[in-house]
Amino acid sequence: MLYANLTPDISKDKDKTNKKMRILGITLPENKRIEIGLTVLYGVGRPLAHTILNKAKVEYGLKPKDLTVDQENAIRKVIESIKIEGDLKREVAGNIKRLKDIKTYRGSRHARNLPTRGQRTKTNARTKRGAKKTMGTGRKTADKK
Repeated sequence: MLYANLTPDISKDKDKTNKKMRILGITLPENKRIEIGLTVLYGVGRPLAHTILNKAKVEYGLKPKDLTVDQENAIRKVIESIKIEGDLKREVAGNIKRLKDIKTYRGSRHARNLPTRGQRTKTNARTKRGAKKTMGTGRKTADKK
């Protein structure tokens, strides 16, 4: 009878989910801490992730695979009250469109895909302007006689 107690006790894990945690159609990384995993959502950084977890009364160090169903639902409920993902993207796009429509300087910079906050563009600004395009020397070749 030495082997009688070797079966795993499944009753401890009854309230844990076996599937991946999804919020607003986005799967959170299951092996990262929940405070880091929430930053996958557009509009959620570390400070907002901490606020969400504080309101839901969930520890920062837990991983999504270790959360109970109640904890997941608490996090979802808090997130539903915040404007993130699609709603936030629509709002930002609407703000940029409004700037373009009223023909502000900032709107014209957005329209021409240039930096909007006063940065120089003679050098740098590669993220906005794209890869460097070499124009050539402008000299004619001496092939003609």
